Amino acid sequence: MRADKQRDLLDGALRVFARDGFSRASIGVLASEAGVSTRTIYNQYGNKEALFRAVILDSATAVAERQIARAATLLDRVDDPRADLVAFGEAWATPEPETALHFAMVRQVNADAEHIDPTVLAAWQEAGPRRVRDAIAEHLRRHADHGVFAIDDERIAALHLVQLTAGSVDSVAGVSSAEMVRAGVDVFLAAYGTQRGQQGRGTAGR
Repeated sequence: MRADKQRDLLDGALRVFARDGFSRASIGVLASEAGVSTRTIYNQYGNKEALFRAVILDSATAVAERQIARAATLLDRVDDPRADLVAFGEAWATPEPETALHFAMVRQVNADAEHIDPTVLAAWQEAGPRRVRDAIAEHLRRHADHGVFAIDDERIAALHLVQLTAGSVDSVAGVSSAEMVRAGVDVFLAAYGTQRGQQGRGTAGR
C-alpha cells in the first residue's frame, strides 16, 4: 500500500474509533471513512483488532512526541516553582485541537477496555502515556537534584503533578480551572517543595 493510502487508512480509522469506539466500529464503516475497500483492510491488517492496534500506537506515538516537546518547553526552567508549575498546569489542562481525536479515542478505550486485548492496552501505555510521564519525571528529577524539589520517586511525582494540576480541572461546580490548577500546585509543593524552592532559587535549563 502506498504511504499516502496508508496514512488515509490510519487517519480514517482514528476518526471512527474516536467516534464509535472499538466494539461498535465495523470494518465496513472503517473502510468507508478511509476511502478504501474492506478487502484492503483485511489484506493489510487481517482483522479489526490489528487495525485498531496500529491506529492507537500510531496516534499515541505522535501525541506523546508532541507532549514531550511541550513538557520540555514548560519545565526546562523552574525559577519560581509556584508560578512555573501553575503555568505548566494551565497549559497542560488546555485541550489542543491537534490532539482532540486521539483523546476522544482514549475516552472510548477507557469505556470499552474490557473488550480490548490487554496486550494492546499495555502497548498503548508504553507508546504514549508512560513515555510522557517519564519525560516529565526527568525534568522533575533534574530540578530535584538542584534542590528545587524533594523527590524520592520522580515517576510518582510526575503523576501527581499532572493529576493535581490538569486532572479533571473542570469537575468541581463553581470552581474555575485556574483555581483548581493553583490549588493543585500548592498541594504538590506541600508534598515535594523545599525551602530552597520556596525561595524561588530555581534551576536553569540544561
